Amino acid sequence: MSSSSPASPASRPGVTAEAAPLSLCAREPHVPADRLVAEMVPPPRFDAVRFGTYIPDPNQPSQTEAVHVLEGFAAGLGGPGATGSGKRRLFGFGKAAKPAPAGPRGVYLDGGYGVGKTHLLASLWHATPAEPALKAFGTFVELTNLVGALGFQQTVRTLSGHRLLCIDEFELDDPGDTVLVSTLLGKLVEAGVALAATSNTLPGKLGEGRFASADFLREIQGLSAHFRALRIDGEDYRHRGLPKAPPPYTDELVSKTAYATEGASLDSFADLLDHLAKVHPSRYGALTDGLAAVCLTGVRPVPDQSTALRLVVLADRLYDREVPVLASGLPFDQLFSEDMLKGGYRKKYFRAISRLTALARDAGRLTGTP
Repeated sequence: MSSSSPASPASRPGVTAEAAPLSLCAREPHVPADRLVAEMVPPPRFDAVRFGTYIPDPNQPSQTEAVHVLEGFAAGLGGPGATGSGKRRLFGFGKAAKPAPAGPRGVYLDGGYGVGKTHLLASLWHATPAEPALKAFGTFVELTNLVGALGFQQTVRTLSGHRLLCIDEFELDDPGDTVLVSTLLGKLVEAGVALAATSNTLPGKLGEGRFASADFLREIQGLSAHFRALRIDGEDYRHRGLPKAPPPYTDELVSKTAYATEGASLDSFADLLDHLAKVHPSRYGALTDGLAAVCLTGVRPVPDQSTALRLVVLADRLYDREVPVLASGLPFDQLFSEDMLKGGYRKKYFRAISRLTALARDAGRLTGTP
């Protein structure tokens, strides 16, 4: 730990000598390949969601329309199971022995942060009439890491038997991922796997502002051809009609709460950012295993874009797992610089701010704050 680490309880007024909290910086998780496959299901926050629990904004008809389209999409995946050749019906088109029809093989939910895209994607997973072992749900980062862990050919074999693959937070941040995912999805479509994805960027616009996407236009257009884009408009439901997020707490209160909360972690923000650089983003979920809360002292603006993108992934995993975040220092809406919020990754940063703000609001119950 650096000198910016939280002080021990003895040096914190009002902090009793209770069991020391956990530390994210002390964790270096290793995730075996079989766990990567087994955990390709909706995360805890979205385990119980269904189309019926999605509350469309009455002022945004595209939200209601999205529910109807996805309900029909799920129903269309309820055909016969695998045949002797391993092929399946796809959206009710033809039989396994016939060539797959031309046109999109999946749906792509496009919209701003906080309109409920992940809720709808998880609802689609739950509504699809197939055994869990025949459906896969994961983030884009988790999917690319699966390829790294299993190898390309084994990933194709593992996922080809599925009826549905759901990909959350679909983003192309580098040319290598563009070629990799384009090839992978093409193989899965050939095998009869239905696709569904969420993103803040239309399929044909993936990669814009992040790399020379014009050089990889063929791959990007190939990806776009697999999907029917479904636009979902609206404001961030996480903060619709809710009070403003609580201001940051003091170092003393954060530390005291960490020591008083079983299963809480306590780290300085600076140390955590350093530690994230040593852990692959695909392991950030495992990094948070068993945590009841994350307590951070000294939150400050992130220093560079690489650090910021790692923090985005951690925010997503904490949000998925419903882990409240209690922090001192600057409020979360000051994490990213003005240049970052205007750049190619701006939608990721706004999503992180939205999710961290929601988790900060959840953390109020730990301190007794109304």
